[in-house]
Amino acid sequence: MDFSSFETVLELRRYTLHPGRRDELIALFEREFVEPQEASGAHLFGLFRVPSSPDEFVWLRGFRSFEARAAALSSFYSGPVWRRFRDAANATMVDSDNVLLLRPVLRGLTSPPPGSGVYVSFAASPSAFAVFETEPSENNFPQLPVRTDGPFTVSFSRVSSASAEALEPTSRSLLR
Repeated sequence: MDFSSFETVLELRRYTLHPGRRDELIALFEREFVEPQEASGAHLFGLFRVPSSPDEFVWLRGFRSFEARAAALSSFYSGPVWRRFRDAANATMVDSDNVLLLRPVLRGLTSPPPGSGVYVSFAASPSAFAVFETEPSENNFPQLPVRTDGPFTVSFSRVSSASAEALEPTSRSLLR
C-alpha cells in the first residue's frame, strides 16, 4: 500500500479530555478504532499524547482524496464498531471539534527523517519534514465539524523550536 497517497487530505484532530481520562481513550482507540477506520479507507498516521497538556489527545488521519474522505467517514461512523463504542469514547471527551482539514505543501509524514521526537508547529519551519495548509474546500462530512477560522500552516519536524509543541507517540502511532 502506498501510504504517501494518504497525505492528500489530512485531519489534525486535537481532543480535550476530561481530567485523567486520556489513557482510557487511547486504550479504547488503539484497541477498537484503528483497523476499522483503515478498513473504511482512512489511514491513521499518528496518535499522540501532548506532554505539556495531560488532558489532550492528538491524532492524524489521512485520505487519498477529498471524495475518499467522505466515503471513509460515512462507512466508519455508520458502522457497527463506532455504534458499539461511541458512547464510551465520547464520555472521555470535553471537546472533539478542534479539527483542521489540511492539504500537503511538503509531503513527508510517511517517511520522516531518521531520529526521534515529533514536533508540531502552526508556522512554517525550515526543519519540517512535512508541511500542510488549510484545505479551502467546504467540509464534505459536516457531521464532524472542522475549524474555519484559518488559514493555518502546520509543520511537522524532528527539531524543537520556540513555536513547536512536542508530541509523544502512543504505542500504535506510525509517526514516531
